[in-house]
Order: sequence, then structure tokens, then C-alpha cells
Amino acid sequence: MNDDLFSAAARDRLRDRAPLAARLRPKSIDDVVGQDHLVGPGQPLRRLVAADRLTSILLWGPPGTGKTTLALAIAGSTARAFEQLSAVTAGVRDVREVIDRARERLGLHDQGTILFLDEIHRFSKSQQDALLPAVEDGTVTLIGATTENPFFEVNAPLRSRSTLFRLEPLTKAAARTLVVRGLSALSTSGSDDAIDLLVDRSAGDGRQVLTSLEVAAALAHPNPVELIHVEQALSTSALRYGRDDHYDVTSAFIKSMRGSDPQAAIYYLARMLEAGEDARFIARRMVILASEDIGLADPQALQVAVAAAHAVEHVGLPEAQLNLAQAALHLARAPKSNSVATAIWTARADVRNGAVAEVPAHLRDAHYQGAATLGHGVEYHYTHDDPGRHQEFLPAALADRVWYRPSGHGADRSEHDTMDS
Repeated sequence: MNDDLFSAAARDRLRDRAPLAARLRPKSIDDVVGQDHLVGPGQPLRRLVAADRLTSILLWGPPGTGKTTLALAIAGSTARAFEQLSAVTAGVRDVREVIDRARERLGLHDQGTILFLDEIHRFSKSQQDALLPAVEDGTVTLIGATTENPFFEVNAPLRSRSTLFRLEPLTKAAARTLVVRGLSALSTSGSDDAIDLLVDRSAGDGRQVLTSLEVAAALAHPNPVELIHVEQALSTSALRYGRDDHYDVTSAFIKSMRGSDPQAAIYYLARMLEAGEDARFIARRMVILASEDIGLADPQALQVAVAAAHAVEHVGLPEAQLNLAQAALHLARAPKSNSVATAIWTARADVRNGAVAEVPAHLRDAHYQGAATLGHGVEYHYTHDDPGRHQEFLPAALADRVWYRPSGHGADRSEHDTMDS
């Protein structure tokens, strides 16, 4: 009896000392903030939970979007037993023990079990495989949470037995709701400017906004939270930048330069640098773009990009940020042409598809004894001696093929275009 009293007291004290984000986790799906496309009225996840027909699911989304919160809310909205493991600390033995308890529960009490596995992407293939039989026969209903793309990080057999639900970064309205709830839980208040700044800097991360609020409230205690307290709290907050952000921001950076938007290009470059992205990776992407999307429209673009890459190696950050910025802005402002890329892509595709013919005899190597008797080099005309004389360079069977087509943009013009201008 005393042990139970002490355990209950310990739980109460831990709950009181828990981070604000943990204290505000909803007890049912009705209390979930955000993710209206999943848990709003009539939406799929809400309907499955309400009917207690939930099958195994994977919750995928950036940090702070409520994956654990949603799993715990589901647990509070169902009659099934709820087991929770973290892939960081759990092993195959822990999984098998949960499965054994689930089978016993099902046999003795006809009660199903939900297993919430946080950070499922950290489980190895063999650990994920250990879940398969129990998921497949319904012994457990799996809720897996991951910040990583499950198509890369979750085994195909397990993924095919689960429904994928993508969680989106919280909207500003949802972040504001969290701030209001947080202020109430902390028994304090905040100025409109302080709340607005918290919401604007939330980056869709509910956990981050509540953590920042808790720090700001501690700095303000016992007074209301003001703008200065939020500014001080946010200076310690880390920029969110996971694997998905790496791919998404890189994609936006490339597309902004390709689309000739220097403002967007410099913004995404700043995002990558602030997040600690490898400067050499950024430089490599610009070197590729200089030929793929600019090419002959601005032949200097490749030189600028390569020079920036060299600067990264020889100067290093933070000074090399200037070289990267100069290159990014140059590439964004440059005229665009993909004629170089399409020329090599289509030429290689034709070669792969059988467009292979013999090199014309007059172009073959004639620098060895007896080559002339084979016709090699015969009737080849040295271009510098007679630059106006026409001669064929492609094999006769391919003479009508055209792979390089000038775009007409910038310097990427045909001889005819140049004469007209």
C-alpha cells in the first residue's frame, strides 16, 4: 500500500516537473491541436479511431508536429491496451515481450493492444522484421512514428502492412492555440507582441514553441511574458533542419536559381548555412546547375561556380559564405539555357538505343604506318588551312541527327541568330 502511495506521489511530482510540452499532451483525440487533415471532423484518422477500427499506421512528419501526442491521444480514445517503446532504447527482446503480453491480453480478456514505437526508423531490419508476424495477424496494432521518409527507412513488408499518415508543420493558428494553452498551464499571461513573436518563430514546431514559451515565462516570473523575454528565449532555440529539410531546402535553392529569383536563392542559401549544411555540398550543387541550367547562355557561370567551390576549400566558413552568396546570386541572375544538358542527355540516350555507326574513314587515326592504305585520314581537310570548306564529321547514317539546339537565350545563340543581331 505504501509503495503504491509513494509511486503515485512520484508520478505526480514528475508530471509537475515535466516540460510544458509533455504536460499539455491531450488525453483524447478531441484535444489535439493541428493536423486537421487527419483528425478534423470527418477526416480519416478520426473516423478510424472513433469506430475503434484503427489498423497499423505510420506517422511521418517533422519534429514537433505531434506524432507522440497523436499516438497518446489515440490511446486515450480507444478501449485497447497501450504499450509504448522507443526504438532508441528498445531491442528485439522488448518487442517480443510486448507481443507476448498482447497475446495473453487478447486470449484472456479479448482486448487488443496498440504498440506505439517512437523513432521506428532507428530500428534495424531484423528488429523491424520481428514485428511483422504480430502486425500481420493483428496481435498488435502498430503506431510507428518517424521524422524520416518511411519509404527509405522502414522495411517494405512492414510499410505495406501499415497506412501512412503525413503530419504537416503546425499552422500559425495552431501554434497560437498552443501558446494560449501554455500560458494558462503556467498560470501567467503574455503581451500580444510576445505571443506574435512566438508564433512567427515557431517554424511549425509545437514542441519548440512550448519550450520557448516555458523559458520566456521563467525569465519573466512572476510578471507576465513580454516581448523582451521571448527574444531572450528564442536566442537559445535551435533551427529545425532534419533530413527532409535537407532535401526540401536544397530543392528550393536549386529551383530558385533556375527560376531566376535571387531573393529566394539567397534566402535558401541562408537557411542551409544557418542549419550547418556542408558548404562543399552547396558548392557542388551550384557547379552542376551552372552547366545544367545556364550553360552557354552565360559561359562565365561555370567559372563563377567553380571559383566558389575552390574558395570553400581554401578559405572555409564563415568567410566563404560571401563566395557562395556571390555565386548563388550570379547564377540566379544569369540567362538560362538547358541546351547543354539536353544535348548530352539525348545523345547518350540515342547511343544506348543503338545509334552507333562507324567513324568516317577521313576522321580515323592516320598516325601509324599503313593507315593511309586503309583510307584512314584520306580527304581530311585541316580546318585551319581552309576554314570555309565543308566536311562531314558525323557518320553518314547519323548525319541528320541534331542533339544540340541553341536556346537563343543570352550567349547561347546559333550563328544565324548572331548574324541577325
